Amino acid sequence: MPVLSIIACGMLEDELAYVLSSDRELAQLILVENSEHFGLQRKLKSLGCLPTLIPLDRVPEILIRENNQSFPAILKPLCCFNFIKKIRSKLENEQKSKVTVVANMLKRGLHADVEKVRVEVYRKIMEMSRFSDRILIFYGTCGHSLANLEKDFKSLGCQLYFLKDDKGETVEDCISLALGGNDVYARTLVNGEGAGTFYLTPMWASNWEEKQNDNAILSSESDSKFLKLYGRAVKINTGLLYEPDFDKNVRDFAQFFNLKIVELQGSKKIVEKSYQNAKKFP
Repeated sequence: MPVLSIIACGMLEDELAYVLSSDRELAQLILVENSEHFGLQRKLKSLGCLPTLIPLDRVPEILIRENNQSFPAILKPLCCFNFIKKIRSKLENEQKSKVTVVANMLKRGLHADVEKVRVEVYRKIMEMSRFSDRILIFYGTCGHSLANLEKDFKSLGCQLYFLKDDKGETVEDCISLALGGNDVYARTLVNGEGAGTFYLTPMWASNWEEKQNDNAILSSESDSKFLKLYGRAVKINTGLLYEPDFDKNVRDFAQFFNLKIVELQGSKKIVEKSYQNAKKFP
């Protein structure tokens, strides 16, 4: 049974919850148990999707055990009979058409340091490639820190997939993903009113006040001072309503930094298409 692993930025929690909960054909969904899994687990549960929680170091043995149990043990001694062979063949073909997904959420605050993003994502690719047939990188290029992934892992033996727009370009970041691609993102920047623009997805809006050092998405000293020079806060309506109080969070953010609120329609097309492409096994 093929295994698709997903290494995901914590800021894309909503998008990952959406594609996983919408997939009714999964053989098994494993969520890596770590300090970052709670939000995704809660959202999946609210959407009627119940993943199996397993620490990363135990995932390989669980996958091996599941594969060994895929054909009922009581029937194995009877495989010399033709009708049992047919049953086994049918079960094996059904298993090949389904996919096991292993999702690993990484810290939201990693993106604040491009070197930390690179080091952590590269480390997880090496760890998860040992038991994966493919890995979907649920990140953008993130300030070009992940721009060389395809080249750097060309000989890995485990194919990497990415969040790509209609032009086949990996999205720059979570905002480009939410808006529908790099070109759309560039146009919104050009069409600004001459003032700095800060973009808010539901996850950004609900986490901007995070103060923990390892998960803070805004630096109270540098980013906050810089944001006071901005003019607009763009609220991106992605259609994903898993984070409560989106409207209020955007208003609080805009009021704190004295920004004008502008609303833009977002898109789920890239995340849907990228996930389905990664899931298509021959």
